[in-house]
Amino acid sequence: MNDELTPSDIKKMEEEIEYRKLVVRPKALEDVKEARAHGDLSENFEYYAAKKVKNQNESRIRYLERMIKTARVISEESAEDEVGINNTVKVEFLEDGLVETYKIVTTVRGNSLEGLISNESPLGKALLGKKVGDIAHVQVNDSVGYDVKILEFENTVDDGSDKLRSF
Repeated sequence: MNDELTPSDIKKMEEEIEYRKLVVRPKALEDVKEARAHGDLSENFEYYAAKKVKNQNESRIRYLERMIKTARVISEESAEDEVGINNTVKVEFLEDGLVETYKIVTTVRGNSLEGLISNESPLGKALLGKKVGDIAHVQVNDSVGYDVKILEFENTVDDGSDKLRSF
């Protein structure tokens, strides 16, 4: 399945690729060359560390390029009164009355520990398109589900502060 990305996700990924190609790659290549010049490669820790950094950078570039190439581009736009991508939503879990606030983001920015939930997660899917006062049913798997009530939401935008996941 292809990841759903917004135009701003793709722009952020392209910026990272450019930075990695123009800044990180030349430095990594120079570090490898310098470490290789230190002689015996069999016990040259600096050489292996420099090669690892260089390879990780190249791997990240390939990963980002593949994500962009295979992505399904989706809009960040949503109706003014409906929950959409990049909106911050306050919900009440009806089972126990717990109130939580989440921002709905695309999978490449998801980080549940920071309150960023993916639009493709069960909770994210259930909240999209809902309005204040609606009750959304979240189906976790075939036998487990729960209900949340949308208390409020804010049409926040992508200000660039939500980092891309590393992999």
